[in-house]
Amino acid sequence: MKNPLINFFKRIEPDKKNSPFLHTVYEGFFTLAFTPDHVTSGKGVHIRDGMDLKRTMVMVVIALQLCYIFGTYNIGHQHFLALGEYQNWWQGIHLKIAYGLIQLLPIWVVTHVVGLGIEFYYSYKRGHGIEEGYLVTGALIPLIMPPDIPLWILTLAIVFAVIIGKEAFGGTGMNILNVALLARVFVFFAYPASISGDEVWISGLDKVDGRFIGAEYGWAHQFFDSIFKGVGWDTFGAGKQAVVDGFSGATPLALAYQGGWEKASAAYTASDMWWGLIPGSIGETSKPAIIIGALMLIGMGIASWRIMVSMVLGMSFMGLLLNWWGATPFMEVPWYYHFYMGSFLFAMAFMATDPVTAAGTQRGKWIYGFLIGAIGLIIRVLNPAYPEGWMLAILFMNVIAPLIDYIVLQGNMRRRARRAKVQA
Repeated sequence: MKNPLINFFKRIEPDKKNSPFLHTVYEGFFTLAFTPDHVTSGKGVHIRDGMDLKRTMVMVVIALQLCYIFGTYNIGHQHFLALGEYQNWWQGIHLKIAYGLIQLLPIWVVTHVVGLGIEFYYSYKRGHGIEEGYLVTGALIPLIMPPDIPLWILTLAIVFAVIIGKEAFGGTGMNILNVALLARVFVFFAYPASISGDEVWISGLDKVDGRFIGAEYGWAHQFFDSIFKGVGWDTFGAGKQAVVDGFSGATPLALAYQGGWEKASAAYTASDMWWGLIPGSIGETSKPAIIIGALMLIGMGIASWRIMVSMVLGMSFMGLLLNWWGATPFMEVPWYYHFYMGSFLFAMAFMATDPVTAAGTQRGKWIYGFLIGAIGLIIRVLNPAYPEGWMLAILFMNVIAPLIDYIVLQGNMRRRARRAKVQA
């Protein structure tokens, strides 16, 4: 006998012929809430597993939650740090959380409304169920954007990434490029001022006569003020105060490019960089939060540890080589500090391991990850226009991944053919 709740949902299921769009939406939510009841037989060689694609995607989203929590708080912390208020990490906690939520929620909502809207439309037009891949894409995009990204630019980036990078190839499982990275690369090349420079990583600042001031707080901040006043806590106030003298908003990477590790560590300690108390993309700063998420994915068998380990080896090898060369101050940055700066760990855990766009063979994963680590660091250190590097390295290797698998498979077939010939 079926679950009464399932029976209820079955009774309200829209007719597929008369209401195809409603049926598409219904099926998407139904299969997200319940595991499929039409699985292969328990007999024979098939393996039955409750972890279908939707539940796999949900696990990845769960692994990202620490990055969301820390990123939300760090948005507020960096804002108040620039204004010279609540300098200690634990001061003004309620204001920092509220400010972070006000900045992050619109980004999250726009990402999902626009992206899922496109997914719903294409599923309806093709006459099949809503594909699950956007669950992870929608969770990743807000984390790789600056906290002050204009929402209209974000909308254009998502439309481009989902339509050109995914639906044009046939939908989930057919894309050759990481969709979340496509959204970021669109912003990077179409609107570089919105994702580069120093001030874009600190939200809530205006530039007047060459000097930064705090932007005026809006209705959402006033809403929280009405709550905070009631319990006797500090409030946002009106804003418009000048930032502290000497504020730049530069990331450790930008400083390291200008003057090596000495300049970067003069502004931020190694501990700050490790824990994530630095400006940057929303979810890419806290290394412990990322590592915990990576271990979760490895433990659940969702992400490839081979790609992660080989990326670390590739970046370490290239870092040692550049340290030996030492032609510029950035080349002399100790190779291990490249793990502290920028988004290497986030790219390693959540971007490079995308099972659709990464190499599929076991040996191919080692090659794929190693080359991302090595090429990404070359781009980061040697090209001033792209101080991060991992975005372009992963997209480049997405294109090369099928070739890597082809070479690996051809090599395996040749070796087997030789063994068969010898045995014969």
